[in-house]
Amino acid sequence: MSTISGNKGPLIEEPLIFEQSTPGRCGVDWEKPEPFEDRLGGLRKKGRIGLPDIAEPTVIRHYTRLSQKNVGIDTVFYPLGSCTMKYNPRLNEKTARLPGLSQAHPFQPISTVQGALELMDQCAHWLKVLTGMPAVAMSPAAGAHGEFCGLMAIRAAIEARGETRLKILVPESAHGTNPASAAICGFSVESIPANERGRVDIEALRAKLGPDVAAVMVTNPNTCGLFEDEVLEISKTVHEAGAYFYCDGANYNAIVGRVRIADLGVDAMHINLHKTFSTPHGGGGPGAGPTVLSEALAPFAPVPYVVSDKDGFRLVEHAHEAEGKPCGRIKGFHGQFGVMVRALSYMMALGADGLRQCAEDAVLNANYLLASLKDELTPSFEGPCMHEALFDDRFLKDTGVTTLDFAKALIDEGFHPMTMYFPLVVHGALLMEPTETESKATLDKFVASVKGLARKAKEANSADDFKAAPIYAPRRRLDETAAARTPVLRWKEQAAD
Repeated sequence: MSTISGNKGPLIEEPLIFEQSTPGRCGVDWEKPEPFEDRLGGLRKKGRIGLPDIAEPTVIRHYTRLSQKNVGIDTVFYPLGSCTMKYNPRLNEKTARLPGLSQAHPFQPISTVQGALELMDQCAHWLKVLTGMPAVAMSPAAGAHGEFCGLMAIRAAIEARGETRLKILVPESAHGTNPASAAICGFSVESIPANERGRVDIEALRAKLGPDVAAVMVTNPNTCGLFEDEVLEISKTVHEAGAYFYCDGANYNAIVGRVRIADLGVDAMHINLHKTFSTPHGGGGPGAGPTVLSEALAPFAPVPYVVSDKDGFRLVEHAHEAEGKPCGRIKGFHGQFGVMVRALSYMMALGADGLRQCAEDAVLNANYLLASLKDELTPSFEGPCMHEALFDDRFLKDTGVTTLDFAKALIDEGFHPMTMYFPLVVHGALLMEPTETESKATLDKFVASVKGLARKAKEANSADDFKAAPIYAPRRRLDETAAARTPVLRWKEQAAD
């Protein structure tokens, strides 16, 4: 039975805030201003600008109710594979909101931001120690921006050698941003197939290496949740061909404290601070992608960067001030400072041993999911995984239920769905990442729901139930294709009848 209001208990049907507008209503009282000179000339607005007229209680209730419709890490298990949606300690948020850090401005005199510069320098130090790399560029704003940074340093190094190498090799098991970053840096891209183990095909790599190859970009652990266990052979082969080895470090959270990146022969690797070292992730940010560089690439690190001497900390802002040959400047200011604050807080709270345990627990949790679900679902590859467990849709064959249907049904179970249809090398992929912050009790509840849905999908005449899901969400299925292709990005006031 439907309700008169359309509401379902506490689930309130929420109109757009524009639709709740009442002309003349306001959340504050403005005093009439003293006479003043109009400096706008002919630019003063001649009518309404389209903002809603709303009282304060309406505003508070509106956004509170919207937040209650949202699914987030503070309310449910969020097993989104390859994105690391883990719980973020509130200590990090407290430090990021300290007045001396949250209210710092990039145009302040250097003498007034010594603490902020020391924090950036300390964060950079931790990243260099953990990876074993001699240099790090802190300014990249996110993972793909870090790829851009590393590739620009590689290009500058090749040009300094007097060579022309304009090809980048990218394995099928790498992140999708890799070829895009290579292309935007002026390189052409060639794909390297994966072998039957879900890892880089070494022989295919060797066949494509030549004097025109600038670098190979390998994600490790890769998007199939597997460690590239022939990485030493990859780096040796790449260096013998005169190319550089770029490692996509988006999944560094699986090996931090366990593996020194420098020992793998890596020349450049970006680190997603918003994945490995906490910080709220998803919804477009915030993020940070510092890029560690080998001795061969360190001279080409971009400006700005922090240095210190007897007079304190300062920024090297311009290429002509730098000791090396910077590849340029890739960001307006000095990087995503708020993310650096959170990351350093996380690193200092846990210490090296704690970070190592985070990686170990993330891998343990993922393998617990893999072992618990492999009898009902179909793992894509043999053997243990790293930080995420990957399944394909073979267990749904002939059921009429798709990966999308299965994921939508999981919403009704009270869980955010896993990543669907990614990586592309696996048909109907279901990629699950539990992270180190989830308990066994939470994982057991998730496993019970997933296994129950898998059994239900195999029952006769169950496909219609899956295609109707979600039933209990604030909204049913949306036309996601139309939303992506023809998004409605602004509200337009309708003419009165």
